[in-house]
Amino acid sequence: MADFNANATDTTLSLIHDILKSIGENPDREGLKDTPKRVVNSWKELYSGYNMNPEDVLSTTFMDGACNEIVVLKDIEFYSTCEHHMLPFFGKVHFGYIPDKKVVGISKIPRLIEVFARRLQIQERLTTQIADTFEMLIQPKGVMVVIDAQHLCMISRGIQKQNSVMTTSAIRGVFTKPEPRLEFMELIRR
Repeated sequence: MADFNANATDTTLSLIHDILKSIGENPDREGLKDTPKRVVNSWKELYSGYNMNPEDVLSTTFMDGACNEIVVLKDIEFYSTCEHHMLPFFGKVHFGYIPDKKVVGISKIPRLIEVFARRLQIQERLTTQIADTFEMLIQPKGVMVVIDAQHLCMISRGIQKQNSVMTTSAIRGVFTKPEPRLEFMELIRR
């Protein structure tokens, strides 16, 4: 993956300067003079997922603690950027898995979410990338991911529906069976 910092050239700064002009602003006025630099610096954080490797995030596992019970981490805040309008979408991820032979440290789950959320994204893909990557690298008996998010492309433009929330889910392994799926849903509703 390319290092975003290496791509932040004078050309990028010039392009942002030109975008400000194209929307009718004076990019040389006091409040906007350093905006191209600030935008590039914010992009380094907003799109840092391109420089992260999910295999590195999930490389530390533990055999001790593996169980045959549902492990749930809910209400994990995330922020991402819609690839269609380059506007933010944000919300909460609810994540559950049933370990097989190993477990991961609890902080690794939000880190995995960040790998994919900090890229240009759509919510549907984000949901499946989290579930598929965890399933592939950790090989649990099952994994389930539910994401509830608000999209500024719906709130601040277009249809302008202020209270709309999109929900997506990815269901893998034993969670395809009704009983564990219902238990997971009950646990995240509490």
